[in-house]
Formats: sequence, structure tokens, C-alpha cells
Amino acid sequence: MRTSTKERVTKETDIKITLGLDGSGNADIDTGIGFFDHMLTALAVHGRFDLDVKCAGDLGVDAHHSVEDVGIVLGQAFKEAVGDKAGIARYGCFTLPMDEALATCALDIGGRAYAVFDASFAADRIGGLDTQMVAEFFRAFANNAQITLHLSVLYGENDHHKAEALFKAFAHALRIAVADGGAGLLTTKGVI
Repeated sequence: MRTSTKERVTKETDIKITLGLDGSGNADIDTGIGFFDHMLTALAVHGRFDLDVKCAGDLGVDAHHSVEDVGIVLGQAFKEAVGDKAGIARYGCFTLPMDEALATCALDIGGRAYAVFDASFAADRIGGLDTQMVAEFFRAFANNAQITLHLSVLYGENDHHKAEALFKAFAHALRIAVADGGAGLLTTKGVI
């Protein structure tokens, strides 16, 4: 079973994450940021990942450290859980509608960290989550999982719908990429 447990303790956050790639979408999330918890739950359910996230952060300052550090730790857990990448499909792409919003995610679990985020929000916050932190979460994940990640909202009006469409498209693309891709590594180089 492809699983990982990672912890990170700093002066700003105390985080423990357990991730199972071959799960059924069970989620136990507590970051202290309601909307972020909702997005991580959507990630688990739509990716069919088992995900346990506990984060105690300096929310008296703002949500920045908690959201970014969860992205760091979850990226590290993902990298460890996927292992040597043998037998995975490696690439994933998914376009997801959520009411008036349409988001797309394309990614490569190829060992090269790169993130492109093309989405904008009208409001500064969605619940307790600063909207600028959506991009920071995905960048932190991509850098620490060492994946190439392209995310965009093609159109939409409701910020909640746009953010949720991004997280769900990401979940589905990850699920596709970690699925059975046949024997060996999917590369012409012989190494990823």
C-alpha cells in the first residue's frame, strides 16, 4: 500500500499528515481554517485518497503559514507515497465544471518541480482562507512533491466555485497520474 506519514514542526506550525494513495476517500482534516479543511476533504474524496491532516498554526497572525506548510508536508508525503514511480501512469489531466466555473489541471509526476497557476479571485477571502493562499498551497505542494503542475480557471464568477473546481480537478488529475501505467518507468530516459 502506498502510504506516508510526515510531520513538520516550526515556530509557526505543528503539522502531521498521513496520506494513502490507494484509499477510498476517507478524510480527517483539521487545520483551523474551515474553507481550507473543505478543500482538503474534496481533494481526498475526489482523488480517492485517505488523508489525515492535523495542523496547529499561528492563525492569530493569518492563515499563510498554515496553508503553505500543509502544502509542503502534503507534497513531501505524496512524493514518499508514490515511491520510485515505477508502474504509474505519471501524467494526469482533468477539466472540472462546478456550476458556472470551469477549472483544468494537468500534471506530470516526473521529478521536476514547476507550478503554473492561472486563476484570479474577486474577493480577498473565502471563509477563513485568503484567496491568494490557494496558489501558495499548490506551489508548495508541487515544489515538495517534485511534480510539474498547471492549474487554471478558464472562467467563473463565484470564488468558492472556482477554488473548489481547482482542488477537485487537481484531485482527479492526481488519481489518473498515480494509476497503473504498466510495468517499469514511463520515460524514454530510463530514469525519472
